[in-house]
Amino acid sequence: MTEHKGLITFKGNPLTLLGDQVAVGQQAPAFTVLGNDLAPVTLADFKGKTLLISAVPSLDTPVCDIETRRFNEEAAKLGPNVAVLTVSMDLPFAQKRWCGAHGITAVKTASDHREASFGLAYGVLIKELRLLTRTIFIVDKAGKIAYVQRVGEVTHEPDYADVLKALAKVSAS
Repeated sequence: MTEHKGLITFKGNPLTLLGDQVAVGQQAPAFTVLGNDLAPVTLADFKGKTLLISAVPSLDTPVCDIETRRFNEEAAKLGPNVAVLTVSMDLPFAQKRWCGAHGITAVKTASDHREASFGLAYGVLIKELRLLTRTIFIVDKAGKIAYVQRVGEVTHEPDYADVLKALAKVSAS
C-alpha cells in the first residue's frame, strides 16, 4: 500500500496518507461507500453529473460541521446536474442523525467506515487516525478528476471561493 508522509498535518503534527494520490485529468477511481440508509453509494451513481466530493474527518467536529453546512447552502443553488457528496468515516447512523439535526438536505452524506474504499482509492485515508483528511474533489460529467484541493492542516477549512469557482467552471463545460 502506498504511503505519503508530510502532505498533511493535524495541529501541526505530520501524518501519513494511505492510497494513491489522484490528479487532475485522470479518470476518477471507483469506490463503494454506504449511504445513510445502508445502501451502497458508488461513483457510478453520479454518472453524467458534475460531482463535488468533500472528504472530511468527522461530521461531529466543528470544522467539518461548518464545511458541510456551507456546501449544503451552496448545493441548494446548483441545479440538478451537479451533486455534492460528503464522505467521512462516521457510521451511517451518526451521519443520518447529524444531517437531520442540522437540516442537511442538498448534500448527500456517505460512510467509508467499512472498507475505506474511498479513502484508499483517493489517497485520503489518514494512517494514524483511520479518518479521511479534508480534501475536495470535483469530478466532471465524463468521470474525470477536474479539481483537487487537499487542505494541508486538517483543522483548517477549505478555500470555498476557489472550490466554487472551479465548480462553476467545470459544471458549465
